Amino acid sequence: MTSADLSASGYQATLRELRQRLRLAQIAIFRQNSQAIIVLEGYDAAGKGGVIRELSYAWDPRGFAVHPIGPPSKKEAGHPFLWRFWNRLPSPGQIAIFDRSWYGRLLVERVEHGLPDGEYESSISEINAFEKMLQDNQITLIKLCLETDAETHRTRLLRRAAEPQKRWKLTVSDIESFAHRADYELAFDAMVSRCAVSPWHRIDTNRKKPGRLAALRAVSDSLEANLTPRTFAYNLGVIERLGELSK
Repeated sequence: MTSADLSASGYQATLRELRQRLRLAQIAIFRQNSQAIIVLEGYDAAGKGGVIRELSYAWDPRGFAVHPIGPPSKKEAGHPFLWRFWNRLPSPGQIAIFDRSWYGRLLVERVEHGLPDGEYESSISEINAFEKMLQDNQITLIKLCLETDAETHRTRLLRRAAEPQKRWKLTVSDIESFAHRADYELAFDAMVSRCAVSPWHRIDTNRKKPGRLAALRAVSDSLEANLTPRTFAYNLGVIERLGELSK
């Protein structure tokens, strides 16, 4: 679906449908005491925040947490790089959303901080082992890579600078990252191809609304694997005592 054939009413109708699917999927996670992780990576201003806002709108806040990931603290830097993510894994019945993730090791640390080849290769192995462990423990891992072309990327950064209510979003780091755009394109391609224990969903977000719907649909489709008849079953003991409410 493109923005050309996506009317305002069509967008809202599809959004309502996806929100309902997401609500039911969250109930399934809770009822079955399972766990899910959603990873969002991509260029600055690619729409990660908009996807997170829509997930937050659909879901009961008691059942999920959002983890915005920046540079590691001094304490975190003193541990293996995956340590801070182990400490943010969701509890049973919960969902964790990572606004950037352990993939920063292969992206910003590689592109802008010169992570050596040996550490880069070992980090790929560690990430794949980590995700295999999640998979083996039946933790649903959904990985979204939100992508724009270079001109859209530039335009959105300039728009942030031009609009007072959006200026807080623009940082020197964003401008520096754009200067390394070509290197990031290679880094994203390598990330997707070499870290595929759990598959990536590459989402074109050059047009915000179709991109946002595609991201929400990818999350819905992945989580719906948890939907079973038990999702909508009575809690233990309720059906035997239900008649008391009609007396």
